[in-house]
Amino acid sequence: MTHRLTGTEIAVPASIGNLGPGFDTLGLAVSLYLRVRVTRVVADGKARLVCRFVDDVPASPNLIARAFQASPRRRVRHSIEVEVRSDIPQRAGLGSSAAATIAGLRLRGALDGARRLEELAAAACRLEGHPDNAAAALFGGLTSSCVLPDGTVRVTRWAWPSSWRVLVVTPAVQLSTTAARDVLPERVPLEDAVFNLQRLAHLLGAVTKKDPRALGLALDDRCHQRYRQPLVPVLHDALRLQHRDLLGVCLSGAGPSIVAFTNSNVAAVERAVNRLYRAASVPCTIRRLKVHAK
Repeated sequence: MTHRLTGTEIAVPASIGNLGPGFDTLGLAVSLYLRVRVTRVVADGKARLVCRFVDDVPASPNLIARAFQASPRRRVRHSIEVEVRSDIPQRAGLGSSAAATIAGLRLRGALDGARRLEELAAAACRLEGHPDNAAAALFGGLTSSCVLPDGTVRVTRWAWPSSWRVLVVTPAVQLSTTAARDVLPERVPLEDAVFNLQRLAHLLGAVTKKDPRALGLALDDRCHQRYRQPLVPVLHDALRLQHRDLLGVCLSGAGPSIVAFTNSNVAAVERAVNRLYRAASVPCTIRRLKVHAK
């Protein structure tokens, strides 16, 4: 049946990890996509994956191929060739590595048998080191993830209010996740951990109740954003931005992108954010995105 894979396309969304206080826990899938199309299936007994990148060549090792080869379930007698296109900027805090990992796992599943989403989430977490982006990319919408001692990942989906709009601002710089993690402390003060737990619970309550006024307070964080400010242009000012139509701002993943939320007058919020970057002489790309709900 593998010959039927030719022409198959897999699309994986970008994702916003952490989402304020939800460090390595919350993820939000958004409407930028990594697309992988199978162009050829070869019965050569080698189980190889050959990628042709139509857009930019990956800035890091080929994570699609890494995931494809990571955990085979049984001997595969076919190799496949794929064409890769991506809207997701690399090293921008938008889950490009998680999207590549999910694409590789799904390609392997197409050859040796599909796996449950929870299995894919656990496999991606082992490769990525954290579950937030992968869970959002797999399940869509807003997700929270819990990693159990045996490596199992439990994922909960939360209904994102359809009127809450997403603006992602990406400065013209790149920041690797490794560099962004290196600045984080090994321990945080107890009061900061409690602060984040309170905001995380408040954030999920705000989403559930569709309460826009509660969202801004709920996005506050003391576990990662303050430590990453020196690496992320304009983050300090963006987190303090005030506008009547702005619901809140947070770092997108490890950065350097930020995300701003609004439920009205998107153009005015976009102009306000853009002014911050112009004042700092930092070129940026602003994207109006939808939440990808699977």
